[in-house]
Amino acid sequence: MARLFFDDYLRHIRLESARLREALAACDPAARVPGCPDWTAADLLGHHAGVLHFWSTIVEQRPAGPDDWTEPDKPAAYDALLAFHEEQAERFVVALTAADPAEPAWTWSEEQTVGFTFRRQAHEALIHRLDAEQAAGTVTPLDPALAADGVDEALDVMYGGTPPWGTFSGLPHHVRVDITDAGESIWVRLGRFAGTHPESGETYDVEDIETVTDPGTGPDAVVAGPAAALDAWLWRRGDDADITVTGDVEKYGYFRRCVDQPID
Repeated sequence: MARLFFDDYLRHIRLESARLREALAACDPAARVPGCPDWTAADLLGHHAGVLHFWSTIVEQRPAGPDDWTEPDKPAAYDALLAFHEEQAERFVVALTAADPAEPAWTWSEEQTVGFTFRRQAHEALIHRLDAEQAAGTVTPLDPALAADGVDEALDVMYGGTPPWGTFSGLPHHVRVDITDAGESIWVRLGRFAGTHPESGETYDVEDIETVTDPGTGPDAVVAGPAAALDAWLWRRGDDADITVTGDVEKYGYFRRCVDQPID
């Protein structure tokens, strides 16, 4: 899939962050967040404000990493926390505006550029805006173009992708994800991930996926739906009412287990 332009990601970061704050300003701070059931609306607001603070620092001090970053003291009062979030959102937009997406910068991904942060944080803001609106009971549509890009990002980066300390071993089975309102398809290969985490020492040998180009063979299963429904479903923020599944039930089940993981 073709990605959005960086100006589009920046525009969505600004817009979705503001919409998140607007929804939470009208929300009971103690309201639960359905997609993150351990969080209240106040927790969500503080979380995203902290994310904005962190990535502003990373972009501003590029290419240095986060070793010297410390968690900011966030206001306890809800109105002050809303104001803090607004300050950090503006700071982040200013930092990204002054940066070249191609410049080297620390990320938790193998892609070590500012461009990764443009894209990742546009989707962070989008999904947490949805969280905010679900908590407030005022859900509005997701932008179809950003949501389509989000389906690709979820499958390729959040659920797929192999860290350098492990190995993905592919199986001869594929699931095709059709984004019906975008005319796009994403191919996913089923497989296993194995490796030992260098810091925790924890050993993994688990079911996994990776995105691939069209393998030239028919898919074992097809998952199809509009971009917004697929994006929310992959992030466990929506149901599968508008999603259809055809093909091998077992292979779909394998895929579903790999993407049915909580992401805050």
